Amino acid sequence: MNANQLNAADQGVISSVIQRYIDGARSSGYETMAAAFHEQATIFGYLGDDLIAGPISVLFDWRQGNGPAMGLRAKIERIDVAGSVATVRLELDNWTGHRFTDLFTLLRVDGEWKIMHKVFHLHKIQ
Repeated sequence: MNANQLNAADQGVISSVIQRYIDGARSSGYETMAAAFHEQATIFGYLGDDLIAGPISVLFDWRQGNGPAMGLRAKIERIDVAGSVATVRLELDNWTGHRFTDLFTLLRVDGEWKIMHKVFHLHKIQ
């Protein structure tokens, strides 16, 4: 396998990891979403004037409080892979009435891609 083939294969696996995150947002529980993240993952971003920062459990708590996002529309805009690290830009619309841009960094840990960091932007709905 050459580098381009490896990169394409990694992009497919990374897409699957991000899809677990999306599926977890749409489902009744956060467990599917949690499987996409490393146990020490972090989150940063603003919800209104409030800085959300800390362990990824902050996201899971917010997700549980808002319930499933059944009408969520999601689109992976970009995946970049460099060996054992990757970045993903994900656009999300109608996450319980909110629109987000999520930026993820992933790391291949013990042969498995995991989200290590999530930084997000909450768009103002006009």
